[in-house]
Amino acid sequence: MASVEAGGPDVDDAHDGYVDGNALAGPLSEVFAVDVTAATCRCANCGCTGPLACLHVYMHAPGLVARCQECGRVVLRTTRTRDSVWLDMSGAASLAIPLGVA
Repeated sequence: MASVEAGGPDVDDAHDGYVDGNALAGPLSEVFAVDVTAATCRCANCGCTGPLACLHVYMHAPGLVARCQECGRVVLRTTRTRDSVWLDMSGAASLAIPLGVA
């Protein structure tokens, strides 16, 4: 059995049962005026940089949990209550949102 690092995924289960980061498009459209899945995100744990759409999104929680495609650490969590959208991006070192300006 693989060891589990505090806050990290079990190595054997890290890539099972997820969809790609495009699943974040709808829920995050309530918060951001642009398509955030095209934004470039950097993992605070390993430094992996890539589009939000490349994150591994797990939908079996009371919200969405997006993990780094390289190290498996949580980068973003979002959930919606009756009157609020909760967004935790503590696992993201940065988020660069393209403005669409030529």
